[in-house]
Amino acid sequence: MSLPSLPAVDTLPGDALGAGPDEGVAAGAVVLRLGASRYAVDMADVAEVAQLPRVTRVPRSAAWLLGVANWRGRVLPVLDLRPLLATDPTPLASSARVVVLAREDVVVGVVAEAVPGVYSGDLTDPLPAPPTVTGEAAALVTGQVSDRTGPLAVLDAAAVLALRDRVDRRRGGTGPA
Repeated sequence: MSLPSLPAVDTLPGDALGAGPDEGVAAGAVVLRLGASRYAVDMADVAEVAQLPRVTRVPRSAAWLLGVANWRGRVLPVLDLRPLLATDPTPLASSARVVVLAREDVVVGVVAEAVPGVYSGDLTDPLPAPPTVTGEAAALVTGQVSDRTGPLAVLDAAAVLALRDRVDRRRGGTGPA
């Protein structure tokens, strides 16, 4: 069974965000909405933002692993961070997107209820995360920044990509990977 390829909505490197072909990736962050909260992920870690593709559920997988999809001929694990961030999962609307994060050879898709825009500020020195961010959410959030519409939790792309190591890759999924 083949999965449809992802239709590109925005490709972030180069001139897609107004940078010239020699200017590389624009500084800043992509803003994701998950539940009532907004999150920022460094644009340098974002390969693409696309419409949510058809996702094939993986039996006996963690609640945060939505499934896998075809991304440019590769199997893309698609993560739903809402259970880890203690956000109530709601059915995804047509505005839902997948934000493809990539570092070296590690690639994952993160489901976002919406991608309302970009944050043009600096993410290198965020304020500490609020004390209400605990448990697994604390491992995924490095701090917070603010823009004109309010606070943004800063997602740690390396921690999100490391979730891939927690996926059981054995047939039957009955034990640790």
